[in-house]
Amino acid sequence: MSSDFGVFLGLDVGKQAHHAVGLAPDGKRLHDAPLPNTEPKLRALFAKLAQHGTLLVVVDQPATIGALPVTVARAAGHQVAYLPGLAMRRIADLYPGQAKTDARDAFVIADAARCLPHTLRPVDVDDDTLAELDVLVGFDDDLAGEATRISNRIRGLLTGLHPALERAIGPKISHPAVLEILSRCGGPAGIRKTGRRKLTAIAKAHAPRMGERLVEAITTALAEQTVTVPGTAAADTVLPRLADSLKTVLQQRKQVAEQVEGILDAHPLAGVLTSMPGIGVRTAARILLEIGDASHFASSAHLAAYAGIAPVTRNSGTSIKGEHPARTGNRKLKRAFFLAAFAAMSDPTSRTYYDKKRAEGKNHNAALICLARRRCDVLYAMLRNGTHYRHPEPVSTPAAA
Repeated sequence: MSSDFGVFLGLDVGKQAHHAVGLAPDGKRLHDAPLPNTEPKLRALFAKLAQHGTLLVVVDQPATIGALPVTVARAAGHQVAYLPGLAMRRIADLYPGQAKTDARDAFVIADAARCLPHTLRPVDVDDDTLAELDVLVGFDDDLAGEATRISNRIRGLLTGLHPALERAIGPKISHPAVLEILSRCGGPAGIRKTGRRKLTAIAKAHAPRMGERLVEAITTALAEQTVTVPGTAAADTVLPRLADSLKTVLQQRKQVAEQVEGILDAHPLAGVLTSMPGIGVRTAARILLEIGDASHFASSAHLAAYAGIAPVTRNSGTSIKGEHPARTGNRKLKRAFFLAAFAAMSDPTSRTYYDKKRAEGKNHNAALICLARRRCDVLYAMLRNGTHYRHPEPVSTPAAA
């Protein structure tokens, strides 16, 4: 980020209005007042402050409620930057006072831009592909949360009414065959009345390979319980509705994934990301949204620290030693790296490294974090060079003399 600016404008963004603080390079306040979240007011303030020199607009949230000031600033020809919320909170601790106000936050943002330019991140809102991906991926995240909520509700009902049945179909609750059975038959009582022949027909229509095994598991589970728990009759009316709701949400997620894939194909880095084992469409979109081409990270170590997958060293005399998992970082990016590492377990190279860490005594999650950290180095190099993933060549052992 260049330091040749005449004005540093910090915006603590809000829904109806932002608070704006403009500072000169010597720290003099040029502006300190609320700013309505409308294009005319934003343009007027930007034009006024630009009279003092080149303007840098810094926000604490570049998307959603911060999207309009960022877009207006770009349209007016001003540079825009983003100060991550965690960095802002840590920097704010260096200033006197404990108050948490919009005016103070805006001043901290502006002063950090003036004195600590290395803490800023670029804003890629001029990339239409990323802007569209941001909307779709955000919606997909909401759908994923709703699917989890409904799935847990279904499994909770089954656990209370018929634990054996929940054990049989709970792990497969999102499978089309299971949802169709719940939708058409209801709860334990309704499924028992349906009969094995009809259950088999329903299951095979949506799961030709596992249909017979699924029905066998359901029949065996139903036979384990002869008593009827209170509420079973009501479940026959509630469970079909929940199953239909879950089917709708999953169908929406499928449609959104197709849209994301279509948009992602137009991005030059999409093929680079998806060439790496474990990175699918959704994960690639999330990584692009969070780090872009990773050019603003000095090294893969910086990227790992930003994602929260780099171990934190704690050493104080002789009392505290060792490395521990980071509790900070970009949570969305950390989750993307973690899920990608988990999905890559079928890749021989990733599996070998995971097994090595497990043999060293690390638990499952710790070994996955280690794998994610190692893959971060590879991913950083791929993004930096624009090259696709290449499987490492097997090391040849010299022949015995």
